[in-house]
Amino acid sequence: MPRLDFDLYLVTDRHQTGGRQLSLLLDQAFGAGLRAVQLREKDLTIRPLLALAEELRRLTRRHGARLLINDRVDVALAVGADGVHLRADSLPVAVVRRLLGPDRLIGVSAHSVEEAVRAEAEGADFALLGPVYETPSKRRYGDPIGLQPIEEAARRCRMPVLAIGGITAARVGAVRRAGASGAAVVSAILSAPDVAGATRALLDAVAASRAEG
Repeated sequence: MPRLDFDLYLVTDRHQTGGRQLSLLLDQAFGAGLRAVQLREKDLTIRPLLALAEELRRLTRRHGARLLINDRVDVALAVGADGVHLRADSLPVAVVRRLLGPDRLIGVSAHSVEEAVRAEAEGADFALLGPVYETPSKRRYGDPIGLQPIEEAARRCRMPVLAIGGITAARVGAVRRAGASGAAVVSAILSAPDVAGATRALLDAVAASRAEG
């Protein structure tokens, strides 16, 4: 099973960049120390998505960062991405593993402890669990779940569980103390006026929480 070598994970949404070019913001975030990104532009048709994935693959290679593609195994294979990120109701992890082989990462989005446990049983490498806090990008998934499910998932899962949904640098310590292996963010980086500074603040918060425990 591939080893998860990051604890801050950026999920893309080019609609939250304030009109700035996504790849330029990612270049700044990687320069500040970010080491993993999930390309998640669900409204793009296949050819524009592939072109963007190719651009991000060049960028991540230059920075030594991980690139995962949301749900599209074909695009991940086409660009040589480091893995895919699946919805809880997407293709089964075992099927995707056969397509990707043993060396690429498979992440799963979970909205309950049971979904995280099931993802691990099916062979996922990590899960995103949330939304932990209120956030506009996750409202369609229901009310915030809070910290208790993070605590339970951390007890029941051996794989890393990252918290998502309303995560800020000020909240990193709380989700880490609850048992999260790390955090996944969207607007905390992409909507920030200073993307590099926001990335460093999140990474510093993760490092501080690691030092605590």
